[in-house]
Amino acid sequence: MNKDLEIAQNAVLEDINEIAKKAHIDAEYLETYGKNKAKVSLDILNAVASNEDGKLILVTAINPTKAGEGKSTTTIGLADGLSKINKDVIACLREPSLGPVFGLKGGAAGGGHAQVVPMEEINLHFTGDMHAITTANNLIAAVLDNSIYQGNPLNIDPNNVVWKRCLDMNDRTLRTITIAQEKKTNGVERKDHFVITVATEVMAILCLSKDLKDFEKRIGECIVAYTYEGKPVTVKDLKVDGAAAVVMKEAIKPNLVQTLEHTPVLVHGGPFANIAHGCNSVIATKLALKLSDYVVTEAGFGADLGAEKFLDIKCRFAGLKPNAVVVVATIRALKLHGNSEEDPNLNLQEENINLMLKGCANLQKHVETMQAFGVPYVVAINRFVSDTEAEIEALTNWCKEKGYPVALCEGWEKGGEGAVELAKQVVTLCEEESHYAPIYDVDAPIKEKVLKIAQTVYGATSVEYSEEAEEKIKLFMTNGWDHMPICMAKTPLSLTDNEKIKGRPTDFAIHVQDFSISKGAGFLVAYTGSILTMPGLPKEPAATFMGIDEEGKSFGIF
Repeated sequence: MNKDLEIAQNAVLEDINEIAKKAHIDAEYLETYGKNKAKVSLDILNAVASNEDGKLILVTAINPTKAGEGKSTTTIGLADGLSKINKDVIACLREPSLGPVFGLKGGAAGGGHAQVVPMEEINLHFTGDMHAITTANNLIAAVLDNSIYQGNPLNIDPNNVVWKRCLDMNDRTLRTITIAQEKKTNGVERKDHFVITVATEVMAILCLSKDLKDFEKRIGECIVAYTYEGKPVTVKDLKVDGAAAVVMKEAIKPNLVQTLEHTPVLVHGGPFANIAHGCNSVIATKLALKLSDYVVTEAGFGADLGAEKFLDIKCRFAGLKPNAVVVVATIRALKLHGNSEEDPNLNLQEENINLMLKGCANLQKHVETMQAFGVPYVVAINRFVSDTEAEIEALTNWCKEKGYPVALCEGWEKGGEGAVELAKQVVTLCEEESHYAPIYDVDAPIKEKVLKIAQTVYGATSVEYSEEAEEKIKLFMTNGWDHMPICMAKTPLSLTDNEKIKGRPTDFAIHVQDFSISKGAGFLVAYTGSILTMPGLPKEPAATFMGIDEEGKSFGIF
């Protein structure tokens, strides 16, 4: 079978105007970027406001492993599967970050015959949204440091600046830096560090805003520093909230593309789920709900991160009520979760039913989490070519014995046709009553909210706090910032905050090292374990395998 990039490059795309018609988007609201992609004007929101909402389907997964789970592939395959059974559907995805594209994980446009296209453009510069977010963030940082240099009229303490510069690339050397060195004309020297663009508050605000004016209001509320007296300084205090909104004028509009089978897809916003809230924009999701009968979206990493944040943060803020959840699992990944002895010679392609069933404990925990939120769910077995019939039968029977709805998904190999079984089950689930509710009261004390997430979603017994985290809690309470949702920053590779612990561990504590406030976005971030806000590149970055061939075609992108 051809590689993902070859499949995408060989695809015949429909003109984006035809895709817009399928999505019920009138031409007056379409702003085309060539023949294959377009922005959708926010003026459409008023035009469709009275439309009845469609059904909202979330795709999540078990804890990711090096074997791959294929959550985005399943999301796209499911959307195509719904189209195959003549359902009116739009998929909503996040925009890929250049960090993973050039690093290790790869992009986020699906795989095989379940892809969003044009794949190369989506994975690279697309319509420039990532650059706009980076620019808006760094504009604020530049104005902040300039204010300190130009007489410091806001009395900012240079040692208490909390707004960080960003870059949409994995670059560990920027985690700790010193700025404004050598000359006084370079500014006031201080310690600083970069974060990756997809972990910034600007990204979070883009994905939670209702429109451009709401974005401007929220960005103005962002806390950038504290004065020598300990009072917060905001973007609005710097008088740069308007300029940030100007930078984001085009980026606030969702992007329209298509799957290989020409199903409409809105791709907009891309916060990581391990250090940010992991969901595409509220604007894109709510627009899709007004335009179609079924909306399929995904949230980053496993259900312990993206799905929890989708259900506790995004749905709470946006007034969304999901109708169904798909929990993706692969036989290969379950074997890794069952490999507690960490056998270095484990061959994932060899049939090993016992090891797979042992790893099902991880899947069971994520299903229990979805049950805690009260949303109907189905387990999707995302099939790999090495999976044996005996393994598939064993996993299917395990699900049925537990009473879990289950469906085989072969979207990677067969496209929408391979996801028809899953699509039919999802349609049935959407007819059931959803009892969705967030798992904690937003007005509960900070520690109570963190403990609720740790116990209900991770299976932890307790939470331990560093002195720095304790001091931040006191600061937040003093300023009245404790009545906000919690965005947990945690490794995606484990239910614990230790990435090496697989499966379903018990009797463990979650360690909160620090907190930060994203006041414009509207939540508090709790940093656990050794989580980093600026990833690094692997020993052999994916970028080293990329290039352009003699015919001008790209290669090595995945």
